Amino acid sequence: MYRQFGNIDYRNGNAAVGSDSLTITQSGQLDALVALERIGTRLSFSRNAEIYAEGDGADCWYKVISGTVRVCKLLADGRRHIAEFCFGGDWFGIDNSGERPYTAEAVDDVIVMRFQRRGAEQLMQHNPVVASQLCDTMLRDLANAHGRTLLLGRMTASERVATFLLEMFDRGDRAKALDLPMSRTDIADYLGLTIETVCRTLSLFKRDDVIAIPNPHRIELLDRDALEAVSEA
Repeated sequence: MYRQFGNIDYRNGNAAVGSDSLTITQSGQLDALVALERIGTRLSFSRNAEIYAEGDGADCWYKVISGTVRVCKLLADGRRHIAEFCFGGDWFGIDNSGERPYTAEAVDDVIVMRFQRRGAEQLMQHNPVVASQLCDTMLRDLANAHGRTLLLGRMTASERVATFLLEMFDRGDRAKALDLPMSRTDIADYLGLTIETVCRTLSLFKRDDVIAIPNPHRIELLDRDALEAVSEA
């Protein structure tokens, strides 16, 4: 289930900062946020709720405001493949087709902005900052797809889990401690492993003092160099 919020009104204005160019940049980013807010609808989804389903019409784009979204697909044999996790600030659902090839679900309590595809495309034509943001998203998705091909095709279980942890620390901008909203099953389906393999690998990293696991959803990084060495083996 989801709940719709009223859109937030932003006030335009330029902050007094160190240089004119930085002021212009910040003003452009603020204008882009205001423009997006005006054409978007803010929605709230509870844990495990479906945002859209495979086969739905792809007439809307989405941006995560808070929480975590998983983009996944149920395979014919019953296995689930998670293509990506999306966090605050990430766009998803920008599908260049008539219908959704994947399902999007809330991992935890999530707030998203939903944009009609036609309105977003028109805004991109008139606002270069919005166009740049969406271009950056598409380039990031392309780079992630290349990385996933390597991860699923060539890496061992230990390398996959190490790479995942480093990715989560970097995307969450965390140096030492990270709260993972997803379950071990989610991680396994993202990495193409069994849940037993994920749990065993995390336990090995914990035994070797590479990480600490004070609770099932919290990871503390004790030795980043060691974790990077595993991921690059």
